[in-house]
Amino acid sequence: MDDVAQSSIQTGGTDFTFDVSQALAILDFDETGHTNAAVICCDRHAPAKSRVALRHRGLNGVTQEWTFARLAHDSARLAAALSSLGVTKGDRVAGLLPRAPELLILILATWRLGAVYQPLFTAFGSKAIEYRLETANTRVIVADQDNLPKISGLPSSIEQIVVSSGEAGAKRDFWRMIEEEEEGHPAVPCGLDDPFLIMFTSGTTGPAKPLFVPVKAIAAFAAYMRDAVGLGPEDRFWNFADPGWAYGLYYAVTGPLALGITTTFNQRGFDVDDAYDTIAELGITNVAGSPTAYRLLLAGGPEKAARVKGQLRAVSSAGEPLNPEIIRWFDEHLSAPIYDHYGQTEVGMVLCNHHGIDHPIHIGSAGFASPGHRVVVCSPEGEELRQGEPGILALDRKASPMMWFSGYLGRETAAFVGDYYLSGDTVEQNDDGSISFIGRADDVITTSGYRVGPFDVESALLEHDAVMESAVIGKPDPERTEIIKAFIVLNQGYSADDPDLASSIQRYVKTRLSAHAYPREIAFVESLPKTPSGKLQRFLLRNEEIAKQRDAEQSNS
Repeated sequence: MDDVAQSSIQTGGTDFTFDVSQALAILDFDETGHTNAAVICCDRHAPAKSRVALRHRGLNGVTQEWTFARLAHDSARLAAALSSLGVTKGDRVAGLLPRAPELLILILATWRLGAVYQPLFTAFGSKAIEYRLETANTRVIVADQDNLPKISGLPSSIEQIVVSSGEAGAKRDFWRMIEEEEEGHPAVPCGLDDPFLIMFTSGTTGPAKPLFVPVKAIAAFAAYMRDAVGLGPEDRFWNFADPGWAYGLYYAVTGPLALGITTTFNQRGFDVDDAYDTIAELGITNVAGSPTAYRLLLAGGPEKAARVKGQLRAVSSAGEPLNPEIIRWFDEHLSAPIYDHYGQTEVGMVLCNHHGIDHPIHIGSAGFASPGHRVVVCSPEGEELRQGEPGILALDRKASPMMWFSGYLGRETAAFVGDYYLSGDTVEQNDDGSISFIGRADDVITTSGYRVGPFDVESALLEHDAVMESAVIGKPDPERTEIIKAFIVLNQGYSADDPDLASSIQRYVKTRLSAHAYPREIAFVESLPKTPSGKLQRFLLRNEEIAKQRDAEQSNS
């Protein structure tokens, strides 16, 4: 962020003056320019003793409320215990924990020391965990008993703490450490450029890359909650995303707590019936999540949705493009506006159909630039392209005062071309200035001279009654360069053994799109490869097809 006082932007034809100074005020820095993430997200809200920070729905379905004051008390004492283990400013502390109060206490305790919190998704195996801990040079890891076996082989240089329901054995016990500290540790002063998170990219197209997130990014996270999610103090908010990933950590933890607004943790895995129970029983009015979760709600049918129809004021979607069929279904069966948002671990959410800003909503697009960001379509060489020309989604860092990403940690991976951060995603700008997602640069299909985005085909497939999920790739073909192949997960009541089903789906897509943009091959599968955060890994399907063709050619030679 620079010293620009105001950034006047256009969002969907609506003039919207974004005051950078006002956005930065949430960072609560003192006259020396110092602050602390735990102060921003907890301590300054704690004087209102009854102010609720967290509603936690446990494995037994019982909901408990945790106030900012209680979290401040417990996290200050855990910070003192971590300090006694030698954790100081800049050290990395990892959490391998479910969506439980202990996770928030650990995060806040880490930040209080000026240390850097490292999220670990609980579905990770030991290899993924070890890679991230070694790469980050992590000092301490906190795990629950269920995940303890995954870290049994770690070197002794990494301190291990366990959240136990009984005796911790040889491990340090989380709650005992808190109880044994008589005084809490004060918040360590931090600069706006000091890191408070270390994140790893989700690895949709290659190995996960590490990056630091500086304290100043909290201002951008809070602005997204206000402008895009439309979060207000009257809302009951629930973000489905797991805090082991960027969208959950940025926008289920940091963003709402920075605003002093209660967040929701549901410790049970996502389930359609349980999701509706949670929404109904907790009075949820504002929801965020991924298209994967929303497709499951759609597959659950309108009867289950009826109990909360009209209750949801705003629904936000991120992680991959939102299919238009989901938008129509939510409007008809939940009376809820669901808007598509785009972002990355590297930059946060930067392209949105905003709930909190009055502008036209372009169905099928990712929306308009988030205030404080300038999003453009570029060539690989960093030249801005005109409307209707496909290119790479890019951020102009000179004209994006809320942009905080500066590069990957210890890597020479190119992220910038001149003043532009190139996202690697292929998009195009529409006539109204909104930007539509086409696919990862590697995912775009070239068939018979046409460029086809997999998202368009997948969206058309989803509109067929038989299709629950789909992934579309380009399969190498000697005549057409590539042909479109679809991998489909069927809805209940449909069978892959139906001899007419594949041709019925092909005809439907051909009618909905065009004669060249339908899948010439269809494979019915039980599931699709995804990252743990729910993003499709089309490259795995594509690599598998290439390997099959290579094996066939070798056997015929």
